Amino acid sequence: MGSRGKRAAVPSTLQGVRVLLVDDDAVVLEAIGQTLVEAGATLTTASDAEMAIAALDRRDLDVVVADVCMPRVGGLAVLRALRESDLDASCIIITASPEVESAVEALRLGAFDYMGKAEAGRVLPQVVARAGTMARLARLKREAQGEMGRPSMAPGDLMGLDVALTQTLGSLRMAYQPIVGRDGLTFGYEALMRSSEAALPHPGAVLAAAERLGRLSDVGLRTRLLVGEELRRLPEGILCFFNLHPSDLGDRGFMEDRAFLEGHGHRLVLEVTEREALDRLPDVRGAVSQLREKGCRIAVDDLGAGYAGLSTFAQLLPDIVKIDMSLVRGVDQNPRTAHIIGGIVALFHDLGVTVVAEGIETIGERDELLRLGCDLFQGYLIAKPAAGFPAPRWPEQAARDRAVSLG
Repeated sequence: MGSRGKRAAVPSTLQGVRVLLVDDDAVVLEAIGQTLVEAGATLTTASDAEMAIAALDRRDLDVVVADVCMPRVGGLAVLRALRESDLDASCIIITASPEVESAVEALRLGAFDYMGKAEAGRVLPQVVARAGTMARLARLKREAQGEMGRPSMAPGDLMGLDVALTQTLGSLRMAYQPIVGRDGLTFGYEALMRSSEAALPHPGAVLAAAERLGRLSDVGLRTRLLVGEELRRLPEGILCFFNLHPSDLGDRGFMEDRAFLEGHGHRLVLEVTEREALDRLPDVRGAVSQLREKGCRIAVDDLGAGYAGLSTFAQLLPDIVKIDMSLVRGVDQNPRTAHIIGGIVALFHDLGVTVVAEGIETIGERDELLRLGCDLFQGYLIAKPAAGFPAPRWPEQAARDRAVSLG
């Protein structure tokens, strides 16, 4: 009796599961492939990573089983290519020489499982069955979210997230929202990230992904390149408000970006949000001093929304503060909030700091903030963020205020 007749029967657990098996060892490819087919899988095979990546474009798959170590391109590259085309299919990494470090890395990046080839010969059908079930569940979850009006393209693992961030950076664009003075004339524009990628659809998602992946410097570099190109079209004397992540103050790449800081520093207002603490950075004052030497102004953003204390202001010594829209909203209808903003304005004016009110949506809010002494104004009432540098509008005062003044 041949060796085939001696093989133990494999439970038929893979009916309907579509599997791509990738291995440069022809013996392993045939042996494991035969096991999966006998268990009921619909199997596609590839003898190298390039062939596997090409197959991803032609097949709907539930599970990819890939050798981690192959000539030229390895199994993790197959996982990355899989995530570029499918957020939910599972990937199992196999190897002839299991190592703890590579196993940890594969699982961290999103592999469903990691195992030696000897082990795979015994348990792979069961693992593939579980991986296929998880892929189907993930797809059903996305389908359910779509039916409930909450469609999601969020990646499920780090590799998918890294792919999404790379794609987002490639299509990233900047929108600009005007900031005006008390006379309605343009003082500057805030540069705001805009993404068309469904997986990371807004700046908060982009920054959260970059922070999780340790790629904040990539986001900073990309936005600086985009803004630097567009600042050449901004009229002289108009400033650009540019958002920093607090970690940028400790990023050598940012601090030594001569093209951006020395080329445009005299017209940059660098915004640091109050929502993030600075206490993990070694020398904030030194970094701020260097930026001021290049002509940059410093602003504290989201004032009133964060948890940062007085130490933030002591380290940054800002030229400008921006009152968060959560305080601005409905200020003309809320005497208590108006009293708080009035106190904030008076205190910062005593320190020689310019005050911006952001998130203004109504004439009533704008007029109340004028009365409270704010210096600069930003919000949808004035203009929505848009490509280029949109012209601001400055509506007349509310009729009730005109009536009071005439009476």
